[in-house]
Amino acid sequence: MEYKYKLPSLEELKASRKPIHNDRIRHLQTLSASEKFAVFIHKQVGSIGFFFLILLWTIAWLGWNMFAPSETRFDPGPAFVIWLFVSNILQLILLPVIMVGQNIEGRAAEWRAQMDFEVNKKAEQEIEVVIAHLENQNELLLELIHRIDRK
Repeated sequence: MEYKYKLPSLEELKASRKPIHNDRIRHLQTLSASEKFAVFIHKQVGSIGFFFLILLWTIAWLGWNMFAPSETRFDPGPAFVIWLFVSNILQLILLPVIMVGQNIEGRAAEWRAQMDFEVNKKAEQEIEVVIAHLENQNELLLELIHRIDRK
């Protein structure tokens, strides 16, 4: 009986498999020092801890300048000009770093999507091989049943 498909051997299947690796670590290893710094800042600025830090700083600054003794206030309300200036400078410094971090994270997401695609493609090929083996076994079983029935 001839086989419909050229079935790869177990050794061929094992040889075609790539070793498992963590793509996130490989991606991080390709980053320059400045890109790693941008990713670090991006993660820190995007954390709830940073939000609470800015919130506490704002409450303390505005609270001091509204409720402290008049002679110790350094940024009089209601304008709080120094607070606005410092806040804007902080935003101007962090904005490009956050954007760079987002771009790097976007590249990492694209890399992960590509790796997922390759894994899915490989799984599909292996499933096709398994299906081919099962179809071949079905044909062999049917052939055996026909031979047994003839006797």
